[in-house]
Amino acid sequence: MDIAVLIKQVPDTTAKISISGDVVDEESVGKWSISPYDEYALESALQLKDAASGEVVAITCGPNRASKALTEAAAVGADRLIHVVVDNVNMDSTQLQKLLATAIEKSGCKTIICGKQAADTNSGSTGPGLARILDATLVGMVSDISFEGSDLIATRSGLSGAEKVVVSPPCVFTFDKGTRELRRPNVRGIMMAKKKEIESISSSDLGLELGESSVSLSSHSAPPEKPPGQKFEGADSISTVVRKLREEANVI
Repeated sequence: MDIAVLIKQVPDTTAKISISGDVVDEESVGKWSISPYDEYALESALQLKDAASGEVVAITCGPNRASKALTEAAAVGADRLIHVVVDNVNMDSTQLQKLLATAIEKSGCKTIICGKQAADTNSGSTGPGLARILDATLVGMVSDISFEGSDLIATRSGLSGAEKVVVSPPCVFTFDKGTRELRRPNVRGIMMAKKKEIESISSSDLGLELGESSVSLSSHSAPPEKPPGQKFEGADSISTVVRKLREEANVI
């Protein structure tokens, strides 16, 4: 069973984000990484591959720099790499879903795994949108997936605790925090990944006319700076600290 895993390259959670001309200055981002929830999805896909035959097909959609995320996926075990090259940063979610859905159909995969949301936009619309377009079963908030014959068993959080959902392909799983972190690449994997071919395709290659985006970006702005901390010393400050904790921090 071949498995498509969708990954997105986002600014690393430790990277400093700068604003220039009312938009995020991508040139200033020192480190780009695979979105954390997508890492859990990738690890789960690799575990399924280890448990059965088939290939893991890593797919990303983004500018040229996003190909590095595919190379990182190859270093830990992804077999095929597909890059839908798009430079339009204002592309809306429905356009993205059409591109990814067509790329998935091109890959031949019937099982699709992705993160529940990207670390930069936090929209959480990709998985549900793909399930609608592909007419596939959607299982969200997944933490683990295993095989049972030709079916897949997804473990996810429910109202009364962990629950197991059994589905058959075509299906889409969106990952919350998984049971295992993404494995680290070894030297051999890194070297082989550098030589692995990335299939780069455009919307025209997929035969899609996306039209105009329904999203317009007015500006980006940095969050307000946090006020400086307060320091109190000595027993005489106890009453002041207690009052501040009660009236300002609302913790007592």
